[in-house]
Amino acid sequence: MTQKSNTPQNTGLLPPKPPSTKNFSDLELRCSCCGENKMDEPFLVRLQDIRDIFGVPMTLSSAYRCPAWNERTSNTNSRTGPHTTGRAVDVLVSHKDALRLIRIALERGITGIGIKQHGDGRFIHIDDLSDGIRPHVWSYT
Repeated sequence: MTQKSNTPQNTGLLPPKPPSTKNFSDLELRCSCCGENKMDEPFLVRLQDIRDIFGVPMTLSSAYRCPAWNERTSNTNSRTGPHTTGRAVDVLVSHKDALRLIRIALERGITGIGIKQHGDGRFIHIDDLSDGIRPHVWSYT
């Protein structure tokens, strides 16, 4: 006679653990609108590598965005964009740290760099998309 175990079994019905890394939590990677975290795991490996080299905390102001949130918050008012792929983040950083982050990001394979270094909310956008003309650098007005 087999004895039944009281230990819960993973039957495959549990949802998978949302993507995260040692320095970037599921909470900060979630969409601000719906709470989903559909970050691309290879991108997160690259992001964590950048963070390890950068050597100081990187505060994210935006990571994954659902299409509805991207349409409301992006400069293009589009339902698609780098953040909707889970392969982009915006890092709150300024001055010499911003330039240092850009250098490290480019060395680690980042192909999209957006720069906002004026007024409040200074940040650097980084993504690793491969469509269109890459590498690509732009500034926010």
